Amino acid sequence: MNEFRFLLQLAGEAALLLWGLHMVQSGIQRAYGGRLQSILGAALGRPWRAVLAGLGVTAVLQSSTATALMVGSFAAAGLVGLAPALAAMLGANLGTALLVQALSFDMAWLSPLLILAGVVAFRRAGRTRTRDLARVAIGLGLMLLALALLGATLAPVERSAGLREVLAVLADMPLVLVLMAAILAWAAHSSVAGVLFVAALAGGGSLQPEAAVAMVLGANLGTALNPLLQAQGGTGGPPRLRLPLGNLMNRALGCAVALALLPSFTALMAALDPDPVRLVANAHLAFNLMTALVALPLLRPQAWLLTRLLHPPPPEADPAAPRYLDRGALGTPSVALAHATREALRVADVLKDMLAASAHGFATEDRGAGKPVARMDDTVDGLHRAIHAYLAALPAEALGDEEAGRARRIQGFVIALEQAADVLARDLAQHAAKRQRRGLDLTREGQDMLDAVHAALGAQLTLAVTVFLSEDLDAARRLVAAKEKLRETEREAARRVVTAGGALASEGGAVPSFVLDCVRDLRRVSAHLASVAHPVLEQHGVLLPSRLLPGN
Repeated sequence: MNEFRFLLQLAGEAALLLWGLHMVQSGIQRAYGGRLQSILGAALGRPWRAVLAGLGVTAVLQSSTATALMVGSFAAAGLVGLAPALAAMLGANLGTALLVQALSFDMAWLSPLLILAGVVAFRRAGRTRTRDLARVAIGLGLMLLALALLGATLAPVERSAGLREVLAVLADMPLVLVLMAAILAWAAHSSVAGVLFVAALAGGGSLQPEAAVAMVLGANLGTALNPLLQAQGGTGGPPRLRLPLGNLMNRALGCAVALALLPSFTALMAALDPDPVRLVANAHLAFNLMTALVALPLLRPQAWLLTRLLHPPPPEADPAAPRYLDRGALGTPSVALAHATREALRVADVLKDMLAASAHGFATEDRGAGKPVARMDDTVDGLHRAIHAYLAALPAEALGDEEAGRARRIQGFVIALEQAADVLARDLAQHAAKRQRRGLDLTREGQDMLDAVHAALGAQLTLAVTVFLSEDLDAARRLVAAKEKLRETEREAARRVVTAGGALASEGGAVPSFVLDCVRDLRRVSAHLASVAHPVLEQHGVLLPSRLLPGN
């Protein structure tokens, strides 16, 4: 019974450590997730800058797994080379080592202060970001409390003769210790928690120095498995595995070197600081620093090898199948929103092709010219549903105000594009088919007018994408102004139909209002595109609530 109580207490304290780490990560993600991703993306140009960026972002997020997801999204999208991405992961591993360094000192006295300050700030704060930072303070306090409890629980364990015999046997089996620690860190999804647990065991006298160092190596190896397994469940095929596999290769190389030099490595760490907890923290930092120094010159040939081994998949047979909606990233909202943004840009590309096909349908005598528009509309519908389902799967409690607003903007953008695509597929395709069925010949002036409107819509779509990505006020103004300019084109077409008796189409069975109907439907496409600008204009207070005069 005593043994059961001991194991239950140990498991509860480990769970408290993990929960505190989760609170810190989620608080930082909510407060600064999108900004951290932007900073990381901007720094992934050169290896050394990438190392520093990965180190800094991981030190703030307290999770190399979260950083791996961010960097992986950039690498899989082709926005950054594989070598700088691998360099960023070396920096991320150093970031977790620096965090362990900070937590390895005896700061248990800070725990009640951090928890108290966090709870007071959380309950009294009016701003969401302040509440998120209060969550971070509570999480840090819980982590320090858990470490203190683990030390107290494990302190009497060193007097157990049975445990000493087991550990004495395992001390001569470093590979078994590496595997044990790797499984522990993989299950915890955190090398920080894994190494701190090893430090608690060493501090309680349960582990000898060599055994503790071997378990540190295993904790580093185990957390490299998490991004690899998550990448396997995502979209994008083999190229998504390049970065996490490369990171695992680097850590495995470091483990192999450190195991070969285990006695000397342990003696060096003991010479630096014989305290068991500090020895574990120093071994963790030295391992990741050594791995970075060994792997950094080899990143380019490693990237070449991974690129050759992991080829991209063949083109999707179903164009409506999403390419970037990685389910494994849903736990990291900033990364998931980046994937949803990329998929939304695919919808914009399909709509651009639909506009080109629509213009071609009016300029050709081919009766099947409208079929591609219908097929592309099916693609837009499929992607529209997939993006909305993906965003709905985001855990609401993990979204900060900034990320929730971003999710709403993605949804609004995709809805506007889907509605514009419906107009093209349903109305304009019918107009083109009717012209060909009845043998209507547009005059040069009528054809030029339709070509000009299609070109204007293409430019408007480009503006809509700019507004969606940058939320630029000037671009939003120009997007709405473009819609009003098409209103003038519609009025000009109506005037020509009335004054010229249908001069926009030939006499042979021509309907005088044919071009006017087409222009009016195209203006509906324009209105849907212009709606992308409305949230930005409302945010800056420059959008009127109604075109009606007060009192009318």
